[in-house]
Amino acid sequence: MKKFLFGATALAMGTALSGAALADYSITILHTNDFHSRIEPINKYDSGCSEEDNAEGKCFGGSARLDTIVKERKAAFNNAILVDGGDQFQGSLFYTYYKGKAAAEMMNQLGYDAMTVGNHEFDDGPEVLRGFMDAVGFPILLSNADVSKEPQLADVLKPSVVIERGGEKIALIGLTPADTHELSSPGPNISFSDPVAAVKAEVAKYEAEGINKIIVLSHSGYGVDMDLASKVSGIDVIVGGHSNTYLSNTSDKAKGPYPTWVDAPDGNKTAIVQAYAYGKFLGELNVTFDDNGVVTEAVGEPIIVDGAIAENADLKARIKQMAEPLEEIRQKVVAQSTDAIDGDRGTCRAAECQMGNLVADAMLARVKDQGIQIAIQNGGGLRASIDAGEVTMGEVLTVLPFQNTLSTFQLKGADVIAALENGVSQVEEGGGRFPQVAGLKFSFSKSKPAGERVSNVEVMENGAWAPIDAEKVYGVVSNNYMRGGGDGYKIFASAGMNAYDFGPDLADVVAEYLAASSGYTAYTDGRISEN
Repeated sequence: MKKFLFGATALAMGTALSGAALADYSITILHTNDFHSRIEPINKYDSGCSEEDNAEGKCFGGSARLDTIVKERKAAFNNAILVDGGDQFQGSLFYTYYKGKAAAEMMNQLGYDAMTVGNHEFDDGPEVLRGFMDAVGFPILLSNADVSKEPQLADVLKPSVVIERGGEKIALIGLTPADTHELSSPGPNISFSDPVAAVKAEVAKYEAEGINKIIVLSHSGYGVDMDLASKVSGIDVIVGGHSNTYLSNTSDKAKGPYPTWVDAPDGNKTAIVQAYAYGKFLGELNVTFDDNGVVTEAVGEPIIVDGAIAENADLKARIKQMAEPLEEIRQKVVAQSTDAIDGDRGTCRAAECQMGNLVADAMLARVKDQGIQIAIQNGGGLRASIDAGEVTMGEVLTVLPFQNTLSTFQLKGADVIAALENGVSQVEEGGGRFPQVAGLKFSFSKSKPAGERVSNVEVMENGAWAPIDAEKVYGVVSNNYMRGGGDGYKIFASAGMNAYDFGPDLADVVAEYLAASSGYTAYTDGRISEN
């Protein structure tokens, strides 16, 4: 059983033992997560950044800038690995146009050592994931899924791998959300399972082989990672993703310290790290083990990938070349906005938000003449904010990158309420199912159990708000992903009547709605309240 030492205690004991134990083996873990196809630099809203602003040092991230800092940090250490916590797919026109090919090229260039599968890696089914796996020069891992019945992935997608650095073996184990079948489109042949049992099995296998350095690449979210660490012994480090969590020891905006330490069942500790999202930070954790595989120290801090870091000129030129087919689509100005439109994940997955109102209003306006009264859009489908001024199609597509179509159907009032209950059931974890609405208003309470949180539901009828009628049938518009049961909205699939799932693309609907205004002004109006 490994005994864990860290921090000041480890330093003191290392000094007392003439330093021998402290420096037995050190490795630097460089890591990213939730990159979401941000191959070009982003602005402070996590959306596209102009070349002018980039030249002035106002932008963040982008693969060319990330390449510079990765190579610099790798060169600074004897033993370093670069790993990813999932969700390279989906989020910009580079994914819309190239699917996984652009991500594969960039990740190969940066020299990744391994990656776990994020839920968005399944957005276009197993075939696109397989093509991505075939194109990359490193292992992609997933332990908590049974892919044996999926021909594209069976015998190819492995739960874990062992790599070597400095003569030492390190086991890497992959995880993805247990509810990926609700979050994405993995198809009928793949089943997902609880992460605890999956990781326990992999850890036991490697400990039996005498491998005592174990890192989990977990696209499961900060909360799940802490729970996992508290239930499974033998994990040294968890490199996280999915919740886009910023951990830091220096920023008051951080959700927790970097690393976050969690007590394992055997009395040891596990270090958990995550580095926000979109390539805005490069995580760097320096871990020291003694001869017995005991972590004696784990320290670090995410590095901000800002304008002070030069872009790799050759890679920047390659990205510009890849962007040429995208330019005509992206640069088209579709509207003007008088103010920034807030689509921040932290807001849109927890409360009424400006982007949610815009999108839901646009959906409802498009189909109102079809007898539709209610619009419901998942907050997790809103991927960025938009700044003030000209609004381009590229910006709209960054907010709504999933190529979802409008779906219309009929639903009883009781089932609308059930849908809202699903929507607010994971608000504490920042679940993407949070409902942004139009033609509807409601209250919810986090203090009540999931399934009993929603109250005061009203529907706009004949220009006035009226309490929802449980037995009345209402016309509803959503997106085809939710209508198919995505994000837990199974009630849409099972109880939706007279459904039509092949409406216009949601991004086109929003762009046309914005274009119809002489200057769109973002707003909230209290349609969702918390009590």
